[in-house]
Amino acid sequence: MQDKITKVLKAIADPTRREIFHALVMAATALPITHISSQFEMTRQGVTKHLKTLEDAGLVHINTQGRERFCYADPKPLKAVNEWMKFYEQFWDDAIGRLGNYLDKKA
Repeated sequence: MQDKITKVLKAIADPTRREIFHALVMAATALPITHISSQFEMTRQGVTKHLKTLEDAGLVHINTQGRERFCYADPKPLKAVNEWMKFYEQFWDDAIGRLGNYLDKKA
């Protein structure tokens, strides 16, 4: 079973899924799938597949109200990715700092 970070990275790896997620974040409200699919040059089924991947990663929640399905963004899972990346940001900051110190001593 994939861990949460893997699912989120897989979900945001696709540019269309990033656009869909961004549209939902910017809307700041739930949008019907028909509205979302009208913004993309693909079938509703194609958009639904992307939404399913985003939902599996916890980035989108889908609620059914009558015959319509509404989607809203949940950026909380991105926090785990951000925390994971912070380690590497610190690693590179430290490495560049050490390189700068080394070069200053050689100059």
